[in-house]
Amino acid sequence: MKKNIIILCLLILISSGFLFAQTILTASDYFKSISEFYGTINDYTADVKIFANKQEMKGSVSFKKPNLLRIDFTDPQDQVILFTGDKLLIYLPLLDSAMIQGLEANTDPSASGANLATPQGLYLMSRYYYVSYETGQTPVPYEEGSDEMVVNLLLSRKNVSEGFKQIKLSISADSKLIRCVEATYAMTEEVFKFEFDSYTINQGIPA
Repeated sequence: MKKNIIILCLLILISSGFLFAQTILTASDYFKSISEFYGTINDYTADVKIFANKQEMKGSVSFKKPNLLRIDFTDPQDQVILFTGDKLLIYLPLLDSAMIQGLEANTDPSASGANLATPQGLYLMSRYYYVSYETGQTPVPYEEGSDEMVVNLLLSRKNVSEGFKQIKLSISADSKLIRCVEATYAMTEEVFKFEFDSYTINQGIPA
């Protein structure tokens, strides 16, 4: 009888261990699943807030597959940032001028960071950054006291040539959409924060 109980306990432990192992998802695998999900998105719009240089900027962001991204700001009013895959255009209405530059490592981080929340941005991060969980795969509140749950990932650059030294991604546990990007600029150690909210997906945005 005692022997049967021991065998039963061993079977329970083995099966429990098997089930536990099945529920573990590595940070790399989780990041891959988010990248695959973003690969199914043809277009999206969202509200965006950018915190940079001790300032807060607000506006709306529009993405169109494969690599078009536009930010229309309400603060600073009427400023526009446009990504075309390999170029960045910034329109400054107060100065009645526009700037165009290639997307290189030294591109203005307060502008280029928003491009991380796209399929192309996720692909580049998977190539040039190591991925880990901040605390684990269990979702945590987005902010203290918040009911919104996110999974936090930390990405560390593989090569010193990357403009951002470290990137933190907060990903909605429910929608799999990127809720926040916090990117540490290597040259100054300044943190640039991009908050995305109120997404609308696959509504057929015209090119």
